This record gives sequence, C-alpha cells and structure tokens, in this order.
Amino acid sequence: MEFGASIFFTDYSITPAELGVALEERGFDSVWAAEHSHIPVPRRTPAPGGGELHKRYYDVMDPFVTLAVVGAATKKLKLATGIALVIQRDTIQTAKLVASIDQTSGGRFIFGIGGGWNQEEIEAHGTVFATRMQKMREQMEAMKEIWTKSKPEYNGDIVKVPQMMTWPKPVQKPHPPIILGGAFPYGARRAIRYGDGWYPNATAGNPEEYIPAFRKMAQDKGRDPKSLSLRLGGAPEDADKLKRFRDLGVNAVNVTLMSDRRDEILPILDRWAKLNRQVNA
Repeated sequence: MEFGASIFFTDYSITPAELGVALEERGFDSVWAAEHSHIPVPRRTPAPGGGELHKRYYDVMDPFVTLAVVGAATKKLKLATGIALVIQRDTIQTAKLVASIDQTSGGRFIFGIGGGWNQEEIEAHGTVFATRMQKMREQMEAMKEIWTKSKPEYNGDIVKVPQMMTWPKPVQKPHPPIILGGAFPYGARRAIRYGDGWYPNATAGNPEEYIPAFRKMAQDKGRDPKSLSLRLGGAPEDADKLKRFRDLGVNAVNVTLMSDRRDEILPILDRWAKLNRQVNA
C-alpha cells in the first residue's frame, strides 16, 4: 500500500518545495494539491459536510503551479491534482498543462479530477451546473485525443475541439493516470467508465462496504478490477484499519493535511511514515 498526502497549498502553509522534500524523504509516494479558483460571495451552496467553509478554500493556490514547484524540488515523488475542477477549465489549455507538467517531471503526474460541488463557483466559469458531469466526461475524451494524436479533434454535445496540432505529448503513455474523485456510487461509476482509478474519501460512507461494491461494479461493466487503482482519501490514522483496507484491495491512502506551517506538518508526516512501515512490514 502506498501513502500520499493531500493539502490546500496557501501563502501561509508549508511551501510546496518543503512539503515535497519532506514527503520524499519519508517514503511517501505522492502529493495531492487541491483546487478552487475562488469562492463567490454571497454563496448559496453549503460547504461539504455542513458548517462554515474553512479559510483555505478561499486561499488555495493554483495546483499546477504548486505541483511544478514540487516537481523541481524532488526526484521520485508523484505530483497529483486532488482534485482538479476541469469543468471550470479550458479543455485545450488544460490538456497542454497536463502534458507539460508530465514532461517537466519526467512522467510523474497523476490527473485527479472531479465535477465540483460549489454551484456559484462553477457557474462563474460559464459551466451549466446540471450538465457539469457530462461536460467533464467529454473534456476527458477530448483530452485523450489531444494527448495521443498528432491531429486531434473532438465533437461532443458540450465540448468541441476543432482539428489541431498541439504539443508536447505526455511522457506517460497513452497519458497520465486519470483518477476520479467522488463518493460511491457516482464517482465509482465515472472512474469505471473513463478513468484509471477512483479516489473516494474514507469519511463518506463505509469503505468496508463500498470497496467490494466498487470492484464488483467494475467487473460487471467489463473492466478488470485490478486495472483500476483505488486510493482512499481522508484515511484514518489507525494501522489496523489501514491493513483491513489494504486487504480489501485499496492500493493507496492519503493523509489530509491542513494548511499549516512546516513545524506543524512534519510531526504528522513522521507519524504517518511510521504507519507506512507498520502496514507494509
């Protein structure tokens, strides 16, 4: 089982370079950078889980910028968006960003994506909230064409890419892994339909129930369950639970870090590095 870390990088958190080096030194496999372009005011959409929306949602930096810094400071650590709100991004330009960071990092990028929850934020980018999931699927289909063909084109109901030439192409073939965020069953269905893996949160539902259900769903849809990675976000700091998840087929877990300074983050990473050794002994 691999261990990663997810974070909202801000101008008051540990820096991307500091966190990247610390994770690599402690044997973590990846860093996952969150994304929100902005938080509208006023906002009708409630925060995930209810309550007040934490300040880091307003303050988070662009994930492609922060991950590029991590990539320059490390040698092996994988660089992941966790998650990129592609429905708020231009399809052609995002495809170039993904290919560029995969090139500059030597093939270390993981494209974690999702359709988002904040209706006002999404609509500010001109995306229709009700059809955002269809748009995301069409965006990914279009990006796969861009990454793999010399003269790509795509003509969906929402996303349209006229025939073009654009480089670079990603180092990873046919493209970097596409990991779908979201809860069971809808996030799982999208992962099976057009992704390479699924990234649910351990706090949303019971992983010991939906992990086997996800594997069965994949098999029923004609996909080899082993071909789809399963990374559990918000993982509990509990070696016995992590071992049970591993035995159920979870390939990786992520610790959720707050946007804290280096001195507050490093002791947490030390504890999780110890957990890594216990689980993988």
